[in-house]
Order: sequence, then C-alpha cells, then structure tokens
Amino acid sequence: MAHNFPSADWTAAYKDAVNGNAAYREAGKTWLHGAVAFVVEADPSLGLEKDSALILDVHGGECRATHWVERAVAEADAPFVIVGKYARWKDVITGKEDPIKSMMQNKLRLVKGHLPTIIRYVESSRQLVKSAADVDSHWLA
Repeated sequence: MAHNFPSADWTAAYKDAVNGNAAYREAGKTWLHGAVAFVVEADPSLGLEKDSALILDVHGGECRATHWVERAVAEADAPFVIVGKYARWKDVITGKEDPIKSMMQNKLRLVKGHLPTIIRYVESSRQLVKSAADVDSHWLA
C-alpha cells in the first residue's frame, strides 16, 4: 500500500524501512548525536498548508521512533533540523539528488545542528535515503 508523502503513515513506514536496512545499522552505529528532523515546507498548490516535519529518532544504527509533527515542534525537540521544499525532498528520496550535496549547495538547509557532524556520516545519510526510497510512496506532484 502506497503512503502519501509526507504523512504520519509514511513516517511510520520509514521507521520500519530504516530498521530493515542492515547497511544503515552498520553505517549509523556510531551516530549518538540525537534525532534528526526533516521539515517539508508548506506548498498550498499541493495541499500542504503549513510546514510539517518528521522526526527520526536514530541512535547507534537503530531508528527508535518516528514522529510526524509541526515544524515548531521539530525545531524545539530535534538537535538536527533540515528544511526543504517538497520537490527537493522528492528528488532526494527518489535518488535524483544526494542529501549531503544538497545541503552543501543550500538546496536543503540545515537550520539547527552541526554541519561537520552530519558530513562525517555521509554513508549513513545515503542509507537513510535508501530506506526512504524503499517506502512505497505516493507523491503529490
């Protein structure tokens, strides 16, 4: 069953995909820096009336929990917050864009957190994207 991206259902399926990814378990085993939030900016033309976010509670190669929240909650609760437009997230998840390169080019913006820490986890980031790509997704556009 396809899950609408973004949504609470998609976020829950993403947790399962991350935990099912053995390569992520290995690449992320030293990530002890806290949760990461991915904020999707509002786009009324797609029916996204306000900024929303998924918080990915990753620790030691495991996704302990995911939460679908408003942007303000993500910015308050997650030590790392990455913001982007819907189309950019779609390009990253579908493999058209590299997540780290997108941040370096300011296509995705790290608005909270330490960029050098994120950069040390290039393979972990790629495996998180691979996990996202494994979610059966329904795209709004």
